[in-house]
Amino acid sequence: MLKLSCSGTNRLHFFPQCGFTARPATVFPRRTKSAAVGFRSPASRASPVLAVVSDREASLVEPNSGTLADRLRLGSLTEDGLSYKEKFIVRSYEVGINKTATVETIANLLQEVGCNHAQSVGYSTDGFATTPTMRKLRLIWVTARMHIEIYKYPAWSDVVEIETWCQGEGRVGTRRDFILKDFATGQVIGRATSKWVMMNQDTRRLQKVSDDVREEYLVFCPREPRLAIPEENSNSLKKIPKLEDPAQYSKVGLVPRRADLDMNQHVNNVTYIGWVLESIPQEIIDSHELQSITLDYRRECQQNDVVDSLTSVEQIDGEEAVPELKGTNGSSVAREDKQDCQQFLHLLRLSAEGLEINRGRTEWRKKAPR
Repeated sequence: MLKLSCSGTNRLHFFPQCGFTARPATVFPRRTKSAAVGFRSPASRASPVLAVVSDREASLVEPNSGTLADRLRLGSLTEDGLSYKEKFIVRSYEVGINKTATVETIANLLQEVGCNHAQSVGYSTDGFATTPTMRKLRLIWVTARMHIEIYKYPAWSDVVEIETWCQGEGRVGTRRDFILKDFATGQVIGRATSKWVMMNQDTRRLQKVSDDVREEYLVFCPREPRLAIPEENSNSLKKIPKLEDPAQYSKVGLVPRRADLDMNQHVNNVTYIGWVLESIPQEIIDSHELQSITLDYRRECQQNDVVDSLTSVEQIDGEEAVPELKGTNGSSVAREDKQDCQQFLHLLRLSAEGLEINRGRTEWRKKAPR
């Protein structure tokens, strides 16, 4: 990640994990007007289900079929080559007090499957998610928004299958979508979408996507628009207003841990989700579960930064989404007649300068009785 300036056009957060990092050398030919695009059979990319690595198991894998990680990974391109699916087992260290995966776990899996998709089509993992033309022009991908919807949280030892694909967004940038399924039942348990834009690495200004850059990644995108989340009346597109002081709830003085830094020596974007949730009132955590989260990334965070997390009830049509959360000495008590669905606005800012890092919206549904 690179240092972002404080100008209005540069308030974005790097999201290289789900980007394209280099042009494929051999998997797909360059798209031309006179040649059809060839696609590799998913069977040639499929990974065997391996619990442990042994000589016998390794002998079951086709020789020279990729790196060891490629062969052990439970993912492959779909038959048409335009999306990628991978299966993940929910580990014990990825669940919370309810023995279900946390939203941070799900966000981490989205990053992982996006990166593995890029590798599966022949891209390398170095650089800042750039194609050869982008590197030549000193351009990088950054993300402007992430929206995640969770219909059912997977439990410890459940197997989740995630499908992901990218598509163009005109001259503005690209988007990556995701569909999460319970592999055992085939039930859709979640959806997500992310928006990316291009920025000049030196001037820190946003730049339109050129034809050359589009040609390098559109060869791997669906021919027709495919949306994981229907756009009509979707909160994935809804503008998030800036939360002004005084906020109803706050958690100040959050400091990044060393473990929060990613390979680019900056705070990983999934850490922001945890910080947002730190200022949710405990009564909501006890009685509700997160249904959706939308984050607008505006500024990166470094190890020495101190962060404040602010939260307030969002007003909907002149009414509070959460009726009268009141309390004393920082303890809030929700009224018994509160609505089942509740909605909050969030702001992450640098404690010292007050500069905005991230703004967000969360929706919560009442927990099902046990």
